[in-house]
Amino acid sequence: MKIIRQPAVMMAWAKEQAKSGRSISLVPTMGFFHEGHLSLMRRAGQLADQVVVSLFVNPTQFGPQEDLAAYPRNFQQDCAMAAEAGVAVLFAPEATEMYPAGFNTTVTVGTELTGQLCGASRPGHFAGVATVVCKLFSIVRPELAVFGEKDWQQLAVIRRMTADLNLGVEIVAHPIVREADGLAMSSRNTYLAPSQREAALCLSRALALARTLAAAGERSAERLTAALRDFIHSFPETAVDYISFVQQDSLQEVAEIDEETVLALAVKIGGRVRLIDNGKVLA
Repeated sequence: MKIIRQPAVMMAWAKEQAKSGRSISLVPTMGFFHEGHLSLMRRAGQLADQVVVSLFVNPTQFGPQEDLAAYPRNFQQDCAMAAEAGVAVLFAPEATEMYPAGFNTTVTVGTELTGQLCGASRPGHFAGVATVVCKLFSIVRPELAVFGEKDWQQLAVIRRMTADLNLGVEIVAHPIVREADGLAMSSRNTYLAPSQREAALCLSRALALARTLAAAGERSAERLTAALRDFIHSFPETAVDYISFVQQDSLQEVAEIDEETVLALAVKIGGRVRLIDNGKVLA
């Protein structure tokens, strides 16, 4: 596996692959790999000749009070895991390479997709995400990119940006990977104290409760939201950021759920660890 740090070197490698007729798939990450990341890499390997994984903790998607400095990192472990997964290139640039002196361009997606859910409590987050992903697409020139469904809003934003800007990259969604007890895998799970780990199960169990209530005939988003809020708050040290039933593509809230409705959740555990989860409620 190659480790490339400079965008120009990455672009030159990608050009050589194109000349040789080899396709490229990209898995954008911020590192600290777990099985969720590895499943994305393996899926990417099934779809293209060469897999590039970007490892870049993108400063522009973190707010001033967020966890940029504390975000978990383990570069050597990440390299070993990516190599084991069959990755051809780990692209790991420094922030000064991605945002050199004088950098003054931002990619934004309209508030119809970015103004609610995580975008409401993290202003500027999705502009940072869209900008860095657009740059990665330009540098790596992949035929396709694989993203996890855990961040459903991010997936919708990237799909919209890619279509609107005619970037020519196929966006492949991959299902959420969970721990044995149902907790969605996340690098931020490492922030949880042992006493908070059980409380974090409120998200996946809230999804299960919503499905149970829907199977019994409940369709009102308002009544489901009230039931889920009470349920989540029955766990210690939990504070709901949002509970939202949205149409799967537009992310607009719905009054009555149907087969195209996604339940999106964000909960703070212990006052500082913010976790997200989502899923369809009706089959």
